[in-house]
Amino acid sequence: MRVRSALVYTVLRLAAFLVPLGIMMLSPVLREYFWLSAIFAALIGLSLSVLFLRRPLDQATAGLAERRAAKRRETDEDVEDAVAGAPASVPPAESTGGDARD
Repeated sequence: MRVRSALVYTVLRLAAFLVPLGIMMLSPVLREYFWLSAIFAALIGLSLSVLFLRRPLDQATAGLAERRAAKRRETDEDVEDAVAGAPASVPPAESTGGDARD
């Protein structure tokens, strides 16, 4: 994952929340009801991020997808190598998963 793209997206999302919250806290009415300011700031921040932060979100998720695909590819190769090196037939006692009685 590209750390820079995730960091940029996180900072922009926080700014989209904190700037409206700071502006609303300047009002005496909303300063008294700070929880209402927080709710409005969250809604405004969500709206702004949906409208304007599509490109940073796509870059951050592309980095996550690349990382996950690379991890999955390594795992598949390891499994294939293990199967290629395994014996062709497995004894019945091992294939039952512990149901064999001694």
